[in-house]
Amino acid sequence: MAQMMEKGETPDILFWVGCAGSFDDRAKKITKAVVKILNHVGVKFAVLGPEESCTGDPAKRAGNEFLFQMQAMTNIQVLNGYEVKKIVTACPHCFNTLKNEYPELGGNYEVIHHSQLLQNLINSGQLKIEGGTFKGKKIAFHDPCYLGRGNNEYTAPREVIEKLDAELVEMKRCKTNGLCCGAGGAQMFKEAEKGNKEVNIERMDDVLEVKPNILATGCPFCNTMMTDGVKHFEKEKEISVLDIAELIAQAQDL
Repeated sequence: MAQMMEKGETPDILFWVGCAGSFDDRAKKITKAVVKILNHVGVKFAVLGPEESCTGDPAKRAGNEFLFQMQAMTNIQVLNGYEVKKIVTACPHCFNTLKNEYPELGGNYEVIHHSQLLQNLINSGQLKIEGGTFKGKKIAFHDPCYLGRGNNEYTAPREVIEKLDAELVEMKRCKTNGLCCGAGGAQMFKEAEKGNKEVNIERMDDVLEVKPNILATGCPFCNTMMTDGVKHFEKEKEISVLDIAELIAQAQDL
């Protein structure tokens, strides 16, 4: 972003990478897939790079409102300084926080999840999908909490998957009745509490019931939890866990 401003250029969108997308080796692949798609369709975008900090979602969910506000205010100062209007992110936690919690602190932006961006690019004809790679495959979509029930977005990711000539299979707990992967609410960063069963293992029971070849996600946390679930049941050879951006990038051979 800083380099673009130096040249006097303004990007169409700011790509908010997020902590997982920046530092987690698995989530970096999702970030790269999003970037490949943006470059492929010629969308002019920028990232904040080292100026980007955590949105504060884990701090807020864990009950540290003071830390959340400090993190949020720092980000808002940077975003407003660059006069950012439109943000896209591949993380529903960043999406929800930037969209719904930043406005009351002075950060007003148009925030979209990458599944919505993909849907818009497909609908406008900018992105044409050849679903050859996934033809005849069964794909189940796991609804991220902060995308689905948090922001009522169930259509975009499914429309994107349906463009792949694959069979979209729904789990018994999906959409408004979806089940959490077990990582939200800052649970990602702490040890599990005592109980009879891990949440991601419970969720895997739903997945195994519909026998998909691919389990699609739209969240780096969900991706980690569901990958762990697949490994727990030793189903790595039968079920691949892929983000919807990775599905599109692979289908396009990007």
